Amino acid sequence: QVPLVESGGGLVQAGGSLRLSCAASGIQFSFFAMRWYRQVPGKQRDLVATISSEGTSTYVDPVKGRFTISRDNTKATVYLQMNNLKAEDTAVYYCNAYYDSGYTNHDYWGQGTQVTVSS
Repeated sequence: QVPLVESGGGLVQAGGSLRLSCAASGIQFSFFAMRWYRQVPGKQRDLVATISSEGTSTYVDPVKGRFTISRDNTKATVYLQMNNLKAEDTAVYYCNAYYDSGYTNHDYWGQGTQVTVSS
C-alpha cells in the first residue's frame, strides 16, 4: 500500500491557481519532513518545496512568492498552493515523505499528479 496519495492536479490557464494535496496513511505523519517535487519527461525530478516536521518551509527560487506549502498534521495531509501558474510549471508533481529516525531512513513517494498550464 502506497502511504502517500496526491490529488488536485489538472489543466489550468497561465495565471491561474491549483492546490495539490497529498494524504498520508500508515505513517507517523508528524515526524516526517514533507516535500513536493516535479518532473517533466526526459528530465530529473526537481525539488519544489519542503516543510519540516516543525512547520518551517523552504522553496526553490522559480516558485518563491507563487507557491505555498503547508501541512495539517490532524489530517496527515500536505498541500501545495500554486498561484500565478506559468507554462514552465507544467510537470508531474510528486509528494515525498522523509524521516531519519537515527537508525534508519524512511522515504516514501506518491504516484504523482499531472499539472498542465496552458499559455
